[in-house]
Amino acid sequence: MKRTDYISWDEYFMGVSLLAAQRSKDPNTQVGACIVSQDNKILSVGYNGMPSGCDDDDMPWEREGEMLDTKYAFVCHAELNAILNRGETSLKGSKLYVSLFPCNECAKAIIQCGISEVIYCENKYAGTDGVKASMKMFEMAGVKMTQYIPSGRKITIEV
Repeated sequence: MKRTDYISWDEYFMGVSLLAAQRSKDPNTQVGACIVSQDNKILSVGYNGMPSGCDDDDMPWEREGEMLDTKYAFVCHAELNAILNRGETSLKGSKLYVSLFPCNECAKAIIQCGISEVIYCENKYAGTDGVKASMKMFEMAGVKMTQYIPSGRKITIEV
């Protein structure tokens, strides 16, 4: 008889997203993203960090101050990294699992590459203009937005 306590697809892909977030060197916010095909194949993964070739140690990680003294002018978001990491693969009709609801800049890229659903873990910036803009664009473009509801199951990775 087969096992019955295996994790669901949503738990699996959100788990990949949350694990990818652990690669982020951002001291305040770690975000991960996992893009999945219609037949549940992982197409790409990303996390928030500095662009390739930019030394993390020489870049600012501050949240406040002049724009060029903060991370905001430089960090590439998890969603955009996942989109850029996909290679030649089409993302049309795919799903994006992401630990934090996408900002308006990432929403544009998500829409443009044809992702049809965003499954997000938390929306800690709900009510901000950036999130309102994302939601408006997603609604207009027909991108489904689904909040991931954890099952309460604890998953531990051991080696």
